[in-house]
Formats: sequence, C-alpha cells, structure tokens
Amino acid sequence: MRNPTAPTRKTGENRKNRRWWLVAGTAAVASIAAVVAAQLPSDAEHAPAYGQDELRRDTDAIQALGITGVQARVTTGDGPDLVATSGVAEVDTDRPVPEDGYFRMASTSKTLVATVVLGLVDEGTLTLDDTVDHWLPGVVEGNGNDGRLITVRQLLQHTSGLADDLPGHATPEDYYEHRYDTYTPEEIVARATAHRPYFEPGADWAYSNTGYALLTMIVERATDRSWHEEVEDRILVPLGMDHTYLPDGTPTLREPHARSYELFPAGESGESGESAESAELVDVTEVIVPDPGGYVSTTEDVNRLFQALLGGELLSEERLAEMRDTVPVSEEMLTFWPSGRYGLGLVNRPLSCGGSYWSHEGGESGYITLNGATDDGGRAVTVSMTTALGDSPDNMLRQEQAASDLVDRALCDSPQQADRLQ
Repeated sequence: MRNPTAPTRKTGENRKNRRWWLVAGTAAVASIAAVVAAQLPSDAEHAPAYGQDELRRDTDAIQALGITGVQARVTTGDGPDLVATSGVAEVDTDRPVPEDGYFRMASTSKTLVATVVLGLVDEGTLTLDDTVDHWLPGVVEGNGNDGRLITVRQLLQHTSGLADDLPGHATPEDYYEHRYDTYTPEEIVARATAHRPYFEPGADWAYSNTGYALLTMIVERATDRSWHEEVEDRILVPLGMDHTYLPDGTPTLREPHARSYELFPAGESGESGESAESAELVDVTEVIVPDPGGYVSTTEDVNRLFQALLGGELLSEERLAEMRDTVPVSEEMLTFWPSGRYGLGLVNRPLSCGGSYWSHEGGESGYITLNGATDDGGRAVTVSMTTALGDSPDNMLRQEQAASDLVDRALCDSPQQADRLQ
C-alpha cells in the first residue's frame, strides 16, 4: 500500500478524467454534433418511432467513431426491451459484444450512494444539513479544508469544493504496476485533503469523487454497517438487481463481458495530441477500482435502477423532489452535458422533444456508460461502450455526443431530428 498522501501520478485527475473530462472547449460541441448528424441516414427523421432498426443504426454510428464495442438497451415496460450491439468484445477477434454483458458502473454508482443517503434522511437518521464533522470529526481538515463547513447536501451536489486526487494510470507501465493496488475511502480522502480545496463550500460547483467517498464513510458511521450492505438491502434486493455486484477485491469481471482498452499516448509527456499510430493499445479490463465506483452491472439492471428511482419506488416524494433540485454545473462539464444541471446524485439534461431526462454516466478503465430515464421513469436507456482513449479531444467529444444522441432519441421515442444539431 502506498502512502495515501504521496503525490498522485496524475494530480487532480482520475482515470475517468483521462477519457471523459479532457475538454477541447465548449465551442467544439456544435461542429462535432454536425459531424455526427452527417453520419446518420438523411431520411431518419421520417421514421415513425424509435425502434430496433433505429437503435441498431445508432450503435453502429457510435462504433464507427472508434469504439471497440457497444451494447445498448431501451426499456419501456410496454413490451420486450430493445437491445442492440455493435463492434467486437475483444480486439483482433470476431467475438460479438454480449447483449447482457457486465461492465463497470464507475460514477453511475454515485446514484446508489445518493439513494442510500436520502433513504437515511427519510428515516430521520441524518439530515442534508448535517456537517461532515458532525459524523466524521477531524477527518476533513488542514490545507484550507474544514469539515465543519461542509454539509451532506454539498457532498451530494458537488458543491463542497473538495479537491480530487484519485490514483490513476498515465502509462502502460503505470497500469501494469499499480492495477491491483487497493485504497480505502479514508485513504482517498487523505490524498484529497493534502491539497487546498477548489473553492469555499457552496461557492461554486466542481465534480468531486472525494465527496462521495466521504458519503460512504458517513453512511457507515450513521448505520454501523457497511455502505454496501445498505445498497444491497435498500436497492439491489428489492429491485431484483441480481446482476449488480461488487468484485470484492477481484480485478476480473463475471462472464459474459466485453474486454476494455485504453490507447495510451506515446512518449513521457502523455499529451493527448499524439497520433493514434504512435500510441499503444492496452487491455485494461483487469483492475481494482476504489470505492465508491467499484460496482459492476448490466444495461438491464441500470435501466431498472433509474426506472424504480424516478418512479417513486425507493424514496418518498419529498426526498425525490430534493434529489431533483438542481444547480448549474461548471463550464467544463457543460461541454459534455450541454444545458445540464446536477441534483443530488442525478444529472438533469434537456430532451430535444421537450422536457428533460435524468441520468448519471460513468467511465472507468475503458468501460464508458451513458444512461437516462424520463421524468416518471417510464422509459429508460443505457449505453455501455468499451473503448480506447481517443487520439484527440475532438474524437472523445464525437463519441460522447453520439452516445448522448442515442439516449435522447430513445427517450423521445423518435428518430433523429435533422435540424436539432444544426
């Protein structure tokens, strides 16, 4: 075990950041969206509804942008799910992507954490205005960090100002040397509080994995149980999410699953501008992911989670309303969530057909997940991709945009609107 306060190999960023939070600038989104639209059939807007053919077309469009494999599922409750896959489960083979393949949930697990916390609020065990120091005295202090000033609500909302310093893999050698390292939430928090906060609590918004590590610690202090037991008893068992599990220190996934890859830039600088030809493709399927992002799931289970949550099966009406009370996100995040806002463990994004949807995407070691559900949970969609680090920030944005467009069209139950991306 390494010293938790030692400088990270990629300070202030996590593995997800290398794939999803490299930002070329918000101005790139419009031009990228036009490129994605141009790849879709020109007569798509005339189709009467979003069905199997449209889902297949969209998964193929995502895969064509450099994704190794894609699986997508649309659930409505009115009939069988729509399911489509594209690409391969393993490079240099013709093995198809499994329709029910396991993948790492990564930050989608934050919705599990938030649901447990709000369930405890429903029961009166804690409140959203409780401070971190109330439950974890002395854990957040030093270098300008002060747990007496940070509330549970701010942790859930990413307005705590706490820095991120998760361990990551910047090179293939780094990955092979450290992929089996383990970290407790306490160690993750200690790494983060070795840095000054981004801002004073409540003054701004910045994505903070550290905040959710603290939330798992608060749940355990408040319940005197593992937070995983709370997830199991409150969410997984009641909903029959039998394919969502914790690897429990095992670096591999259950079968079936597609393998995941990262394209590590060549050279010591690791700059994203290196060409794909000079980079090294590495299978990064095997890795131990620190909490709270360690859960593994399937598209069917993730759809079930969001349908049940938004349909009022897991929380009281009052708590669900608080969960959906949103704040603006950072300009950087708007590049990936155009017009998006953040609630308590939920992201709200507009739909092209009117209204909005709720989601929480995740990305970890080559497994990338986008998802969404309508306001009442009546319709849900999950897209799981196994991918490599793109050869440029623009390419990453194209992939993100294409997956987001699939979610939008599936939730609107309509094909691509030609003028929406102009």
